[in-house]
Amino acid sequence: MGVVLFLAGLFLGFAIAYLVLEIRYRAALRSLSRSFDVKKGRIVEQLAPYLRYFPYDPHDARFVGSPVDFIVFDGLNAGKEVTIRFVEVKSGKAVLNDNERRIKEAVEKKRVSFEVFRSQ
Repeated sequence: MGVVLFLAGLFLGFAIAYLVLEIRYRAALRSLSRSFDVKKGRIVEQLAPYLRYFPYDPHDARFVGSPVDFIVFDGLNAGKEVTIRFVEVKSGKAVLNDNERRIKEAVEKKRVSFEVFRSQ
């Protein structure tokens, strides 16, 4: 009887250890997957002007990175009238964060200005 209880306890201990390791393994995989998605998104952000479907001349795009990805001086390279565009690159189901939404709102409400700063 003692041997059976010992073996049952041993089996139960291995089963619990396996489940704990399996849970940690899956959590680590999810974390790595999210990390990869973020890195892939950052690469796509910087390469976006050179993608075939980017709607602006890549020479007009300036990568900023944060709080928006690009400022596009649409028409500048062609010597035409310039339209300034703030462009945020998103992939998959990504949505604008709070700061990006606030910037979008500022542009839509025309709270934008041009200033010259002269250093002394």
